[in-house]
Amino acid sequence: MGLLDSMLGSVVSQALGGGQGGGGQAALIQAVIGMLMGGNNQGGGAAAGGLGGLLEQFQRGGLGDVASSWVSTGQNMPISADQLTNVLGSDVIGQLARSAGMDQGAAAGQLSQILPQLIDGLTPNGQLPQQGTDLGSMLPQILGGLLSR
Repeated sequence: MGLLDSMLGSVVSQALGGGQGGGGQAALIQAVIGMLMGGNNQGGGAAAGGLGGLLEQFQRGGLGDVASSWVSTGQNMPISADQLTNVLGSDVIGQLARSAGMDQGAAAGQLSQILPQLIDGLTPNGQLPQQGTDLGSMLPQILGGLLSR
């Protein structure tokens, strides 16, 4: 997945204005987007099914209403780092943390802030993107909104 990683790195870097001031966060966003686009699915779980698989994981974990709020056009419900770790599993959080070069607790904390906004951005009309939608073309706008907060 070298090309995907390179593209994501470039888009994240541009959205951060050359990569200043967001090192770990930028790497974490890149890892999450790679997972959602199916570029990092060797661990199974939430990563195996992209965005749809991630939302199913939240349903199974009892937080389907929280994840649904991120997809809908209304207010995003918050999630704690502990809730996120319980739903995704420490293996997935650990894999994302390693990809971002941070410890698991820091990754879960930042991910609890990033993931609702990211999913909200990937579902602008309150619906999952159609099968075959180029999520890469949506990244500059999504990342611009994410990183400007």
